[in-house]
Amino acid sequence: MAIDKVLVQAVEAHQAGRKDEAEKLYRKILLKRPRDLLAVQNLGALLFERGDLDEAAKLLRRALSIDPRDTDVLNNLGNTLRAQGQLAEAEASFRKAIALRPNAMVLNSLGNMLRSRGDLAEATACYEQALRLQPDYLHSHYHLAMTYRQSGRLAEAVAIQEQALAINPRFPQLLMQLGLCLSDLGRHGEAIARYREALAAAPHLHEAWSNLGNALKRAGDAAGAETAYREALRLKPDFLNALANLGTLLADSGRRREAITLFERVAALNPDHDGIWGKISFEKRNICDWRDYDSLVEGRVREQVRAGSRKTTAFSLITLSSTPQEQLLVARAYAESAAQSATLLPQRPPQQRARLRVGYLSADFHPHATAYLIAEMMERHDRSRFEVIAYSIGPESDSPVRRRLVAAFDSFVDLRLLSHDEAAQRIHADDLDILIDLKGYTQNTRSEILARRPAPIQVNYLGYPGTMGATFIDYIIADAFIIPPTQHAFYDEKVVTLPHCYQPNDTRRPVADRLPTRAACGLPEDGFVFASFNNSYKITPQVFDIWMRLLHQLPGSVLWQLEAEPDAAENLRREAQARGIDPARLIFAPPLDLADHLARQPLADLFLDTLPVNAHTTASDALWAGLPVLTCAGETFIGRVAGSLLTTIGLPELITSSLSEYEALALALARDPARLGALRQTLGANRQTSPLFDIARFTRNLEGAYLQMQARRLAGQPPAALTVEDRG
Repeated sequence: MAIDKVLVQAVEAHQAGRKDEAEKLYRKILLKRPRDLLAVQNLGALLFERGDLDEAAKLLRRALSIDPRDTDVLNNLGNTLRAQGQLAEAEASFRKAIALRPNAMVLNSLGNMLRSRGDLAEATACYEQALRLQPDYLHSHYHLAMTYRQSGRLAEAVAIQEQALAINPRFPQLLMQLGLCLSDLGRHGEAIARYREALAAAPHLHEAWSNLGNALKRAGDAAGAETAYREALRLKPDFLNALANLGTLLADSGRRREAITLFERVAALNPDHDGIWGKISFEKRNICDWRDYDSLVEGRVREQVRAGSRKTTAFSLITLSSTPQEQLLVARAYAESAAQSATLLPQRPPQQRARLRVGYLSADFHPHATAYLIAEMMERHDRSRFEVIAYSIGPESDSPVRRRLVAAFDSFVDLRLLSHDEAAQRIHADDLDILIDLKGYTQNTRSEILARRPAPIQVNYLGYPGTMGATFIDYIIADAFIIPPTQHAFYDEKVVTLPHCYQPNDTRRPVADRLPTRAACGLPEDGFVFASFNNSYKITPQVFDIWMRLLHQLPGSVLWQLEAEPDAAENLRREAQARGIDPARLIFAPPLDLADHLARQPLADLFLDTLPVNAHTTASDALWAGLPVLTCAGETFIGRVAGSLLTTIGLPELITSSLSEYEALALALARDPARLGALRQTLGANRQTSPLFDIARFTRNLEGAYLQMQARRLAGQPPAALTVEDRG
């Protein structure tokens, strides 16, 4: 009887968490009764909990020698063997227990092992069988929901979790998992509520704080998101997801140095964390911190991509010196992620109607480059043949360009607060013929909406200069310079080739009446002024080397740039000094309204483009203002835009094919005022007649592309590469 009392005390201590006391008592019992099944089994379980896997396995095998049919022992041994990496033996132990007496606990354990190795269908069957045997077994509810989510069955995941919460409404892990599913569905308000419920039950749950931060960020509450991420890191300072998510939030708000510090902490903890080297590279390029440029770009980001890793961000990669093959690989990974949880909407049969119904999906219907480019195009759509609908997934904006766009569309639909499913269903209800995605994989994208196929024809256009690698995108709109025929193989979309530049332009964009002087802009009255108003992340050390050599060879010349990033200005001055150039020869132009910025551009003599990322809207702004642009054409879409603009406006002689040619031509033009003056005169004349700024003609050509897409569908033909005839 004394031993039995000790056993009761041991079990009570174990259940109360007094593990040292319980272990001593179990060992005391086993000295007296070496084959006491409960003591052997419980001590084995305790040692497993402690992480002493080898002794735990020995004890559990000893317990099986006492009773080979004890399913609890078989389950515990299976979990121990799994933790040791002996997966085949673990599976055999679980299956033996199930064959002896199926029960929810063992089925749950087997399901967990199967899910961890990717056997989602068989894991799902295990969890579902467990719940048939024991409908209130919450662990199987939880793990089944996780498996449904991994399989993209989000609606079922939500349903199974809501069933479980009816049993126990304060199960924090289940509440957190439900929040994740709701976030995946774009139901951010509901997700936030569930995360807060989880944290009310378990305030120490660092993952729930980080997930709450994600949902708050997606709902537009940046301050709340930052607070949530910082609480997660207070609880677990090395929590990688919270570090990376907070870094992204800070980068998006322009706090780039803080973001880089956080990203570097992530990389130090886990060099293989998803996309971390691309993020570090991109943010360092934003502030022109090039101290480890080559090792980051070639030694980390591209090396991982070449090795088959997809752990980089699509936009970061296309802004590097990457190949079309690399860009396609990473884009496909993004597309697969967006499509993972998507349920396709039913497609209606095509119909011939008087007006083609075209929708434009964007987060940028506010002061943004895309909004400025498309405004007049929307106004000029032929309303007798086209109905155009805006679907906004971005912030509200009481700005002139927003008001202009709202007036330009036949209807303007705000989807910002809707889930992915709800947004897709709302678009689907409008029975579109064509849906144009103006975002691609840029900030605030919601490609999950497109993955649900709300429209029968879906098109990648303007916002993202590259392939989306998606089966749910049918076409990409380009031109023969942007995507030459030899490059079509690197686009999963079918290429639509417009007759002139793919980029629309607004001929109604104002230029301020009051023209500034050079002195007012801090420029020399007589020195040659090179200008480059590109974003700072586009400047590379190699291009900057060229610019500094030009300044060295042209005494009195200056380089005029935007001061969008104060840290970048400081770093560029330091880089100029290191190259033997007086930092005072770098002039930084403060940000101005577009009209005032356009008015000052003619003060420069020559716009110097960048590579591998060209000027896009920035180049068309310069040409509209009368400033010649010198470019170097790259291999990929993002590095060929300025060349397309120059081809269309009739200045192909300003397109070079190598950086050495680019440097030589820049120097030659700076030394030959007559030649540069003639180019400037040609630009001024062509500006009035070129297709580049003939937006009525452009819109007719774009509409021709839409009609060709629809004609193929009406004829029952799949998407194919299209060439659009000029309707000028």
